[in-house]
Amino acid sequence: MERPEKISFSKMHGLGNDFVIIDAVRQPLDLSPEQARLIADRHFGIGCDQVLLVEPPSRTDADFRYRIFNPDGTEAEQCGNGARCFVRFVLDRGLTRKTSLVLETRGGLVGARLEDGNTVTVQMGIPSFEPASVPFIAEHAASTYRVDVDGETVELQVVSMGNPHAVLLVDDVASAPVQRLGRLLERHERFPRRVNVGFMEVIDRARIRLRVYERGTGETLACGSGACAAVAAGRQRGMLAERVLVELPGGRLHIHWPGPGESVELTGPATHVYEGTIAL
Repeated sequence: MERPEKISFSKMHGLGNDFVIIDAVRQPLDLSPEQARLIADRHFGIGCDQVLLVEPPSRTDADFRYRIFNPDGTEAEQCGNGARCFVRFVLDRGLTRKTSLVLETRGGLVGARLEDGNTVTVQMGIPSFEPASVPFIAEHAASTYRVDVDGETVELQVVSMGNPHAVLLVDDVASAPVQRLGRLLERHERFPRRVNVGFMEVIDRARIRLRVYERGTGETLACGSGACAAVAAGRQRGMLAERVLVELPGGRLHIHWPGPGESVELTGPATHVYEGTIAL
């Protein structure tokens, strides 16, 4: 019986949001949903919040194609913490010498650059509050929406960062019902493609606390696109300044958003953990 081929990978994390990153440039790989689920499984595989695949670009204006697989095998459009790790990975592996890159994602092009050491800045794109861009079912666009869930009505904002986000303002993020409401809202009928759910506590105009229940994953220690969506939502309501420190369970991210029509900039660390191989 022929043994399955061993695939090399790197384990990395951005503030505890952990990834298995695979070079599919030098070792071509067409990752199936079943293989992604195996890799992400913390008991029978390697274990991670997302599996990231590095591929050659399909368009001339990008340096790499950046693919993101959730633990349930579905493919995501965007991941800010993963993008930072992606940049470190391709540089560490010698796949490029460029410290400023353009990455092709399902959610569009993303610009990223290595600052110094482990710090990477990602241009996450222009946030959209249009319900159709999320998508979110609503009769018309509004700054906030009321959604009936599990016998109660919650108020939330919707933001697309290339991937879908709902943001709820809470008094105390530590006691917020992240698991219960996050699970229910992720698959709510008004979000046809499901949604990432952020619970935001505003400390002052330059600082927030945030927990995120990620689509297809559950609550993670950090969510880069969720941090961008939360700041954009807070700015839309006039609560936040142009530069905001976001405190997540896994650490801190710096978000800069000048305002409508401009890209959100995300800065934070990317940490290498170990190298390994897995038979697929």
